Amino acid sequence: MSADAAGEVLAQAIRRGVFPSATAEVGTSDGPQWHVALGAPFDTLFDLASLTKVIATTTAVMARVSEGSVALDQRIGEVFPEWQGEDRERVTVRDLLEHASGLTARLVDAPPEGRREFEHEICTMKLEYAPRSRSIYSDLGFILLGFLVSDTLLVSDTLTRIARVSKTAPVSDTELRFLPPPDLRARCAPTRPLDDDHRRGRVLVGEVHDNYAAALGGVAGHAGLFGTASAVGDFARTVLRAARGDARQPPPFTPALVAQFTTRSAVPGSSRALGWDTMLPSSSCGSRMSPAAFGHVGFTGTSLWIDPAQDRYFVLLTNRVFGDGTVDDMRDVRRAFHDAYLD
Repeated sequence: MSADAAGEVLAQAIRRGVFPSATAEVGTSDGPQWHVALGAPFDTLFDLASLTKVIATTTAVMARVSEGSVALDQRIGEVFPEWQGEDRERVTVRDLLEHASGLTARLVDAPPEGRREFEHEICTMKLEYAPRSRSIYSDLGFILLGFLVSDTLLVSDTLTRIARVSKTAPVSDTELRFLPPPDLRARCAPTRPLDDDHRRGRVLVGEVHDNYAAALGGVAGHAGLFGTASAVGDFARTVLRAARGDARQPPPFTPALVAQFTTRSAVPGSSRALGWDTMLPSSSCGSRMSPAAFGHVGFTGTSLWIDPAQDRYFVLLTNRVFGDGTVDDMRDVRRAFHDAYLD
């Protein structure tokens, strides 16, 4: 283990302009082992981007599955009446979670305004491929999942349950939340909109970077969550403990359900599980995690990886979209960071 080397990877990335600031936490099922903050205080809230998919949406789907109100093999057309057509009639909740529904990554045109318009566009658009014939990462599928669980997509409820068994400071809704209020925005790392975003030309602070999530009011199934490294670490420990067989975790984090949601899909060529991604030696987790590892990344420069076989979790939060780093630069930094720590 080389925490110093991992910290130096991040320091070098800041010097190269990949991102201006970063916080990270590494720990075990017993608690945090190491943390670092560079360019910003450790209690900085970062735009977690697609970590929303696993922390909020996948967890909410797990809760619905656990209580029996949603089934993984439930057909999407039963929930969304406009999801019709012979090519899509068999698409299920499982397919959306595994990014195997046939949906493209994003819409061709600019995002519409509001849930009703998004739902119509996604449910009536032409599918890009036959469902379950392949896997293409899709924000659109998770936007639908967010709508599906919208009445339970309340992170604070889940965090309260996590905090009851956390051995560290309780997670509060100020540390992991949608829509940071004005008094917390000073603690949020800034981002810059993409060139095709109508908000381009101004700095976003405490305002979601993703323009689809912004069009949905800042709360969406694919993006919108803000959080600190320690809050994401609390979540990671709960999942890690369940993945290692600890049955004392708050619902819906039972060992059986976590195992089900982190098992790799049977879709040809896919590394995806239910919401989560799984370890490949070529992925952002680096080459030294075990085949049991699972995780996710976020476009803004965030990532979360959990390795139950090595009893480790890795939280890395940056605001790459306020720096000059590309997606490929960030992938290289993530790989180097994880490999350095596990060296």
